[in-house]
Amino acid sequence: MTEKLDSIIDDYLHNEGNLVSILQKLQDEFNYIPQEAVQYVSRSLEIPVSKFYGIATFYAQFHLKPRGKNIFTLCCGTACHVKGSEKLIARLQQETGLTTSDNTTSDGLITIEKVACVGACSIAPVAIVNKKVHGKANINHLLRMVKSMKEGTNE
Repeated sequence: MTEKLDSIIDDYLHNEGNLVSILQKLQDEFNYIPQEAVQYVSRSLEIPVSKFYGIATFYAQFHLKPRGKNIFTLCCGTACHVKGSEKLIARLQQETGLTTSDNTTSDGLITIEKVACVGACSIAPVAIVNKKVHGKANINHLLRMVKSMKEGTNE
């Protein structure tokens, strides 16, 4: 871990980076922002930990808890809500055994996230799976994706 962190710190120092870019790189590397990583970078750069957490908690793009290998992001904006996004979410939660308080499966395979709006109302409901947009999402397609992820036949 320290090699990866030292590389992120080195890049910050040599390319006039900022704290947002450090947090983005941490998240890219670990799929979330580990507390140990923030503490290490904070000590190395002599920047208070509170500055990192101030930024990380302000922007919705940052995640402080581990996330799954596969990320299902479902839009809950008005158009998607009207087109049934909540039903999609409920069925995905049922299929994966997740509750509204847990959004990542215990095996770390799948995370289900809700977002306010992705700005693609014309193709509602919208699901983004591993950064790929699926417009007019339907539960059968999403469940096939979950099944293939569980079987290891899909990334």
